Amino acid sequence: MTHPIKSIIAASGSYIPTVRISNEDFIDHCFFDKHGSPLLQDQATVLDKFKAISGIAERRYAQPDQQASDLGFYAAKDALGSSGIDPESLDYLIVAHNFGDVVVGSNRVNMVPSLASRIKALLQIKNPNCVAYDLAFGCPGWLEGVIQATYYIRSGDARRCLVIGTETLSRVTDPYDRDCLLFGDGAGAIILEAAQGSQTGVLAHCTQTHAYEHAHLLLMDRSNAPQQVNSEDIFMKMNGRKLYEFALTNVPLAIKAVLDKAGIPLSAVNKVLIHQANDKMNGAILERLFKLYDMPMPCPEFMPMTISWLGNSSVATIPTLLDLILKGNLANHQINPGDKVVFASVGAGMNINALVYQF
Repeated sequence: MTHPIKSIIAASGSYIPTVRISNEDFIDHCFFDKHGSPLLQDQATVLDKFKAISGIAERRYAQPDQQASDLGFYAAKDALGSSGIDPESLDYLIVAHNFGDVVVGSNRVNMVPSLASRIKALLQIKNPNCVAYDLAFGCPGWLEGVIQATYYIRSGDARRCLVIGTETLSRVTDPYDRDCLLFGDGAGAIILEAAQGSQTGVLAHCTQTHAYEHAHLLLMDRSNAPQQVNSEDIFMKMNGRKLYEFALTNVPLAIKAVLDKAGIPLSAVNKVLIHQANDKMNGAILERLFKLYDMPMPCPEFMPMTISWLGNSSVATIPTLLDLILKGNLANHQINPGDKVVFASVGAGMNINALVYQF
């Protein structure tokens, strides 16, 4: 009997930028509404309400001389260095991002050559059979890269794949829109490899795109204060309320779908690692998920969070969170052999994906 090939996590890495930006750094900042009028509410009140809803107290920004490809390189180097894996043995190098490299002060996207090619060059990988490409899929891009790599591995096309998520959202958000408080910069990575007949690895996954009604809940548009910036610049914008409702309705169903596909009950899951978008929203998603199974809410360790100090770094949130846990760098959280972990994300498109993995 031939045992199936499994896609297993062989290594992880991350890069957390060193520039710490707290909410208090915005105390003298002036925000505008979407109609171009200054927000009249006391700034301290604005920041207090923001923290209460989002859970964010601070976020990290890249250094002025760093770009997304640099952060991705550091995360990849961490994964390779901590595992001793030879970079020349990689069959695929997949980089998830949405805005490419953006130079400080430019607000211009640079994706030629691809970030994957840039990172491959920085890693000094000479093997031409290591295929490097970018993946733009909103915040679920890194998890979708893991899903694609899993297909390559299961098909026998690849033995080892590096999947990176990297972003510098601080350079594409409108500084005059209070939504900019949500976002930070960072990068995370894992190396997946083939294992014949392993009991560990990716058990099931699913992906959805809800574009018909919801494609434009996240989009690029003009600044809330166009008179304050280059009139040609556009920034990431979102319909926060509708996005919240969309995620609350659809993400729990996607998680249930992947558990059903794997034949695993929610009671057998040890952790959920969800995209770090909003503390209140993620808590509501988890509550809705447990209601689907008519189960009481689990302990706080069931859903680890980093959003309070890292903010939302898009494609980097889940791999960074995973790396912190696997290396024992997130207090009160660990993943043990045999644990079943669900990964889930939602973002621009509107895209949703979920994956269940056994360690």
